[in-house]
Parts: sequence; C-alpha cells; structure tokens
Amino acid sequence: MKKSEDRIIKKSTFEAVIPLAAATGIISILYGIYRYGFYSPHKGQDDDHRLVIPLKTQAQRNHTIELIDSLNARPFQQVYTYSSDGLRLSGKYIHFRDEAPLAILFHGYRGTPIRDFCGGANLCFSMGLNVLLVHERSHGSSEGHTITFGVKERFDVLSWVDYAVKRFGKDVKIILGGISMGAGTVLMASGLDLPENVKGILADCPFTSPEEIIMEFGKSKGFPMKVAYPLTFLSAKLFGDFSLTAADAVRAVKKTMVPILIIHGEDDTLVPPEMSLRIAEANPAMIERYTFPGAEHGISYMIDPERYANILSGFCERIFADPKPDGQKCEM
Repeated sequence: MKKSEDRIIKKSTFEAVIPLAAATGIISILYGIYRYGFYSPHKGQDDDHRLVIPLKTQAQRNHTIELIDSLNARPFQQVYTYSSDGLRLSGKYIHFRDEAPLAILFHGYRGTPIRDFCGGANLCFSMGLNVLLVHERSHGSSEGHTITFGVKERFDVLSWVDYAVKRFGKDVKIILGGISMGAGTVLMASGLDLPENVKGILADCPFTSPEEIIMEFGKSKGFPMKVAYPLTFLSAKLFGDFSLTAADAVRAVKKTMVPILIIHGEDDTLVPPEMSLRIAEANPAMIERYTFPGAEHGISYMIDPERYANILSGFCERIFADPKPDGQKCEM
C-alpha cells in the first residue's frame, strides 16, 4: 500500500512539474528572442568605426573612416531632453551659424549618429544647417534598454522637436532626417502632431513597419516565420512593453502635411526598395522618392555623393523658402 501511494505522489508531482517546465522553457525562449532583437546595447554597438554594411572598395571604406573622424573632430555640445515615458535622451549639437535651419538626425538600428551621418551631417553643413545628432533611446548615452523599431522612438522625435523650439525659438525651421530605422521612425512621427517648425522630412532607406521588417529579416535568415513571428511579437510585449503593430509608416504618411523626401538604394538587401515605394505611393502629393543604382543599404550618398547632394539641397531650398506674398507656399 505504501509503494502504491508513493507512485501516485511521484506521478502527481511529475504531472505538476511538466507544465511548469514547459512554461519556463517558453519564457526562456521569449527572453532569448528579446535579447537578440530588442535589447540594447550589444557588444560593439557604439563603435563609430564598426562598418556593418560592406562597401565595394577599400577607397570607399577609407573615405568613410575619414568622414567619421572628421565629424568626431568637430566641436559639439552634449544636449539632453526627456522622452514621454521618462528616459533621458542624449544628443550632440553642432553649431554652424546663428539663426540657421536645424537638421535633427536619427540613426539606424544599433547604429551611431556619427557613423550613420558621417556624410549626411557634412552635407547639412555645406547647406548652412545646424545639426543635432540624436542618440536614440537605448543607444549611446541615451537611457533605456529596449529598441522598439519606431513604436516609442516616434514620440522621442516630438521630444527633440519640442527641445529645439524651446532652445532656438518659435521661428526655427527644422528638417527631420533618418536612416534605416531612423527613417522609419521620422516617417511614423510624420503622422503625429508636429509643429509648423518642421518644414520637411528626409527618409533614407525606410521600412514600412516593425512587423514587416522583422518578417523580412527573419525570412532572409531562413527562420520559420509562421512560428518565429508570433514568438517575437510576444517577446516584444512581455519584455519590451510594446506592440510591433502599434506604428506603421504607410499609415502615418497618409495624413501628413509635411513634405517628405525618400532616398533608397536599388541594391538594398536589408530593407527592400519596394517598401519605400509603398510609402511614397501612400501620399504622392507630399512625397518625392529617388533611388540610387548600385547602392546597398544606407550608402546611397557614398555611391553618388554629387547626385545625393543635389537632390537634398533642392529639397531644402523648397521647404525652407519663405512663403509667397499671397500666403501660399512655394510648390514642391
């Protein structure tokens, strides 16, 4: 009788442990996904010289390093603002001239503003713009440990715009610029209540939504996304406190009244150019789009700096132009 009771107890204990072990295993998998895709920083992430996109020639690589070092050598002021959820956000303000328009620039996923805008910032200086290089949340000296692919970062855009207006005055003219995840972020922010100070937006190789870029990345790596995506979605909700479907650049630009310039490399293997085409088609009255043959992800400027400069300078001339006497703005 004693042995029979012992067997019943052991069986009951085993049956009780199985669900607990399964739940623990699932939680561990979800946390592992969170650490892989959303937790920040990762080792080496803040290294300005870590070139994650391969350049075609050593000369291009050397030129990129020179641009990075040149930008790092410029005098700057470390500035701060706070996100709507209480994180202290950090940026580098580089002054070019008094009363100039301001470019607020947002880098890519696990990127650095110096590396990602080593060419773009110098291009802004050549056009007479002051530059604010933002460390997005969970990057560099900004607080936070979760990358949300634009879901929460889009509200940080508002925080930086508010900072700029308070610091430089109600008449300051602003262009928002972003590359990769930063491009998706500024486009998602375009659908928010931006002040009239924001005259235009530059988005270089933007993705359509967090959901779609994660699906695209997973497929490119051979992950079984029918299983992997639901787990990724749950990991973001459980450990990152955000939903991958809460923000969408296509939805956002449909209602924007801010002129948008999209640039995309035709050989981009990370963010398909078709994504930015869909964004542009969502609001053709406010969006112009240019593609660069032979350019991989985020390096259109390096492939053809003269054309890139001409496109951006023309866009800035239009958005920063004073209104016509009859009160109408200059046409795009």
